[in-house]
Amino acid sequence: MFKNQPKGLIPAALSNMGERFGYYIMNAVLVLFLCSKFGLEEETSTLIYSFFYAGIYVLSLVGGFIADKTQNYKRTIIQGLMIMTFGYVVLAVPILSTPENKTWLLTLTCAALFLIAFGNGLFKGNLQAIVGQLYDNPKYAAQRDSGFQIFYVFINIGGVVAPFIAPMLRSWWLETNAMVYNADFPALCHQFLSVSDSMTQETMNNFYALMTQVGGPAAGATREAVSAFCTQYLEVFNTGVHYSFIASVGAMLISLCIFVATKKGLPNPSAKAKTETVSYSAAEKAAMAKEIKQRMYALFAVLGIAIFFWFSFHQNGTSMSLFARDFMDTSSIAPEIWQAMNPCFVILLTPIVMAIFGSLSRKGKEISTPRKIAIGMGLAGIAYLFMTIFSLVMDYPSGTEFKNLALSVREGMMAGPWVLILYYFFMTVAELFISPLGLSFVSKVAPKHMQGLCQGLWLGATAVGNLLLWIGPLIYNATPIWVAWAVFMAVCLVSMGVMFGMVKWLERVTSES
Repeated sequence: MFKNQPKGLIPAALSNMGERFGYYIMNAVLVLFLCSKFGLEEETSTLIYSFFYAGIYVLSLVGGFIADKTQNYKRTIIQGLMIMTFGYVVLAVPILSTPENKTWLLTLTCAALFLIAFGNGLFKGNLQAIVGQLYDNPKYAAQRDSGFQIFYVFINIGGVVAPFIAPMLRSWWLETNAMVYNADFPALCHQFLSVSDSMTQETMNNFYALMTQVGGPAAGATREAVSAFCTQYLEVFNTGVHYSFIASVGAMLISLCIFVATKKGLPNPSAKAKTETVSYSAAEKAAMAKEIKQRMYALFAVLGIAIFFWFSFHQNGTSMSLFARDFMDTSSIAPEIWQAMNPCFVILLTPIVMAIFGSLSRKGKEISTPRKIAIGMGLAGIAYLFMTIFSLVMDYPSGTEFKNLALSVREGMMAGPWVLILYYFFMTVAELFISPLGLSFVSKVAPKHMQGLCQGLWLGATAVGNLLLWIGPLIYNATPIWVAWAVFMAVCLVSMGVMFGMVKWLERVTSES
């Protein structure tokens, strides 16, 4: 697995682990945190989530431009790590949200999210560009795809741990305050504190039943006592989540230390540029311009497919998080923990996928990178085909309708853990066919003087997909949920067909790179 790989690969991957830790913390908690802390509607929370995750990737264009312009990738990466750390520091401060401070506190939270996104933009694409530069050496060129897969495994180690941190800290803090975790109760607290007279009798019954379970007063308590408990529960519940952002600060500092300690062993593009000054004739310049144009056409074609993959894949932090909260038993497994399935499968399945690719290559049946990406889109389609069939068989209504059912009815309709395990299995295999190999594809076709910018374009395509994430929860709450899964299934399968239609052209372009 590590044979014939450059020495700088593992230090670069370890430097990325802190960013992945923070990423998966946010992926697991952000939508649910915004709902529980500020009482936001799910559609509003997922819209903020969409803009935040789009910002992470679109700002990579800015980071790539800065690094390419200054030819100082390492300094740009260090600046990104420091800015991200400061953003997490701001989020780590527990302040109770009240009607009086909600506006400025939500604004401060969004400002902290912007700092994290901007720092990520300076960091993420440029580190990937440096990893790609490790394979510009002819000695390692043949190992480019496997190198990016190894890189992908290591950066996901932080992602395996992160989703467990938030539920663990939150539950610990609730227990310290003689309370019990319940995923549904924060939303009911906000509803009671703001518009209790609009609660249906069924909703009110659910509220009082849950209040007793989580350590609150009995149903006969005065309104003042109930209101005081709701306020206290929300404060304790969300303070536990704030503590998980402190863990993100620690992870970011570890990544910063690793990168500073190992940066001398990584490529230095600025120094390389000074020693490679070559004169070209007019004919050579014209041929180079034509080749660069072909490469960029190929790059944008793959970016178009990537948009729809990330639109479907990153539902794990929006509609799939809501599914884990609403349609799964959260008393035994907190909804955030399901976010660990993806990075866990990345670590477990990458060696198997690499072994399969290696075996095919040795037999002379190597699958090209564009063809792997097309297959990956098909696998993502299978994941949503499964969710569509399951939801139809279970006759699930919309998310909103399901939450309004009596607790006894909902308990009899809960999905088993195997549902999300199977979903994340297929989506992770699809990711392994697309994400690390997409990074490899970009590093192959990107002109040498545009490495950072082109990696930024790949992340920019991810940003466009993330801007559409709010569509999933909108469909999820408005129609029977199988409709949402069917939409994603169709997007993936159509993208697969388009990608297969471009495979031969893309193979020709990459073979000339």
